[in-house]
Parts: sequence; structure tokens; C-alpha cells
Amino acid sequence: MRITIVSGNSEGPTELNAFDNALYEAEIGDVNLIKVSSMLEANTKVEKLPKLKAGSMVNCVLSSLTSKNKCDELVACIAVAIGEELGCVVETNGINQNPEDVKNEAIEMVKYMMDKRGVEIKEMIVEEAHHTVDEIGSAIAAVIYLRDDIIEK
Repeated sequence: MRITIVSGNSEGPTELNAFDNALYEAEIGDVNLIKVSSMLEANTKVEKLPKLKAGSMVNCVLSSLTSKNKCDELVACIAVAIGEELGCVVETNGINQNPEDVKNEAIEMVKYMMDKRGVEIKEMIVEEAHHTVDEIGSAIAAVIYLRDDIIEK
């Protein structure tokens, strides 16, 4: 299994547009995202984001939040833990919370999931997006599950 981890944040004239702009900033705005649960195969490989085919159906774990409250501090966070037997992904977010607290929550949740399954963590990656709302803002962080048929040649 191959994955990539991305994040983005942006403003827009509507909540939908702010979210779409954050996806576009993360370079996943031209594909259809399908939310899946949080499991990875054994020894999953993390790669750089390749160019994805526009309109592709793409599996993901997505953390997102959008606000129209000026000065809100948005944090979207993804934590990935990879082991030899399997891996786990968690997503969390927070508005006007200490970003370090949001990150630590994600880390603790993914550690718990791996521990519950008796799997030793070989690699852990945490990705965050931060955004201070000007008018309408959005922040996203995502794990994208890569397949050859969604990658532009």
C-alpha cells in the first residue's frame, strides 16, 4: 500500500469555496474524495504526492474544518502510525485550541489504536494545517491512498 499526506488552508467567499480552496492548496482539489476508515496495510509506504488524474475517485482519511467567525484559529490534524503488521490513521481538529494540544490528541489516539492491536509503531507522521480566519476560512489535512489508476502518467 502507498499513501501520501497533504494539508492546506485557505479563505473563500462561502464555506464551500473556502473548503474547496483548501483542498486545491493541498493539491487534491481536482479529485473526488471518498472518506474511508483508518486502517493501513503492513509496511505501508509514504510517498510524495504525484499528479492525480482530474475527476478520479480517491480514497482518503480527511480532517477538515471551516469557520466564518473572524479570527478563529483552525487546526486540522492527521496522525499516521505504521507497523510491520498494519498501520492506523487518526484525524482530529480544533477551533481556538492550542495547536500542540490538537497534535498531541492525534498522537495519543493513534498510539492507542496501535497498542490495542498489539502492533509496534515503526514510523509515525503527523501533518497539520493551521489557519486564522479572515472572513471565511478552512483548514484540511488528509491521507490519500494511492493507486496506479488515479495517477497521471
